[in-house]
Amino acid sequence: MLDDTLKTQLKAYLERLTKPVELVASLDDSEGSRDMLELLSDIDALSDKISVRTDGSDARRPSFLITNPGTNSGLVFAGVPLGHEFTSLVLALLQVGGHPSKEPQELQDRIKRLAGPFHFETYYSITCHNCPDVIQALNLMTVLNPSITHTAIDGALYQGEIEAKEIMGVPTVYLNGEHFGQGRMELGEIVARIDTSAAADAAQAISAKDPFDVLIVGGGPAGAAAAIYAARKGIRTGVVAERFGGQVLDTMDIENYISVSKTDGPRFAADLERHVRDYDVDIMNLQQVKALVPAAQAGGLIEVQTESGATLKSRTVILATGARWRSMNVPGEEEYRTKGVTYCPHCDGPLFKGKRVAVIGGGNSGVEAAIDLAGVVSHVTLLEFADKMRADEVLQRKLHSLPNVDVLLNAQTTEVTGAGGKVNGLSYKDRVSGESKHLELEGIFVQIGLLPNTGWLKGTVDLTTPMGEIVIDAHGKTNVPGVFGAGDCTNVPYKQIVIAAGEGAKSALSAFDYLIRTSAPD
Repeated sequence: MLDDTLKTQLKAYLERLTKPVELVASLDDSEGSRDMLELLSDIDALSDKISVRTDGSDARRPSFLITNPGTNSGLVFAGVPLGHEFTSLVLALLQVGGHPSKEPQELQDRIKRLAGPFHFETYYSITCHNCPDVIQALNLMTVLNPSITHTAIDGALYQGEIEAKEIMGVPTVYLNGEHFGQGRMELGEIVARIDTSAAADAAQAISAKDPFDVLIVGGGPAGAAAAIYAARKGIRTGVVAERFGGQVLDTMDIENYISVSKTDGPRFAADLERHVRDYDVDIMNLQQVKALVPAAQAGGLIEVQTESGATLKSRTVILATGARWRSMNVPGEEEYRTKGVTYCPHCDGPLFKGKRVAVIGGGNSGVEAAIDLAGVVSHVTLLEFADKMRADEVLQRKLHSLPNVDVLLNAQTTEVTGAGGKVNGLSYKDRVSGESKHLELEGIFVQIGLLPNTGWLKGTVDLTTPMGEIVIDAHGKTNVPGVFGAGDCTNVPYKQIVIAAGEGAKSALSAFDYLIRTSAPD
């Protein structure tokens, strides 16, 4: 099951165990059970602190409990956690085995104080790069608090449950049998949702902070670079972000960031945050910003207000809010979002195994999605609005070589149709003939680019581009004194990670230049 390289790496990690760990398997005669037993046997052979039993009583088979002998931790994997979930398995083994978490102690203490019972169930796929964050967070909560339990369920293995609950996107989380959330969630976000007093306390603490010299809104590549460059100048620097890493967290493969030959989005985002934390930067994560008040209106300092009720003050502000997936804006899209309409082929593709799907968009993202999906689903139809695809030629050749893919050019999507709470088709117009047509399918993957996260700035800074981007000059300045912009939310062309990082650095240098000039004696 595990190759020699993985065994060597895992053996080294398991040397950190300080308490015995017991793996209690609930098996049947299925292939999944055989694979699970092989995996557990491999792990058992790597440490004398690990033992395996096969007399588990869990109703889900195959599944296995990770616990300490004589106890029931409530931490269960219903599936074989390989792929992206192998890291989740390793962390679970270490944490149940006594190895401490690196999460802030204050957050761990809050988890320990939560009054349950809380039983979480997470449906995942091993190809989903968003799932591990959720599973690892809930597993840690289970280790820290005996009133919390968590079962991570491989949707590909438990298709019956997926269909019964009409789950068409992962990760999907249930709490005590009720739908709790879908998509990437961080530990602090999950805790805040079940500890209702925490948000108010956090807002009060944020509002009490002293004014910053530079406050950066956004934690993606642009925001991270701005934070590092500002902090290196020795000025008081803060970052307020909805999720550190931004859109990069939803990116699968990164192969064009200079000096890094290959990485993935979550790993790159973690590296960004780790680098920023090397400096004296105040990071305020899981905070959604709702308003910017220029210094002229706020009494001398720029104000940034959050949805949680906090107000931050700063001498300068750098707007690095990035972008989000662009929607089709057609009838039925919102109604069937997560019920067949999805934006992440890597995460949700396995849920559509053997089904017919459509991909909207003929750029690189759309064509790459269609190629990936063709290996999982029964048929892919790619719809492109223009009369030709914009993807790289090498990707187009690969796409056309696949026998279960059709490409429709000059196709304008007009409606998403559905029945029984889930997608059953897509209507489109042939832009050459004007004829309306309909495709019967079960899934729609939207890959038509990004929109800047700037709606909250309307009426405050200049957004007069067709896409509503922040208008900046060559130095990153906006039309508001002391306010700068950087990255995908601005009118700078070519939305690339390396460009966003460079723009972030430039905006920080410009903000520093503004500070020293405006504070210079007369």
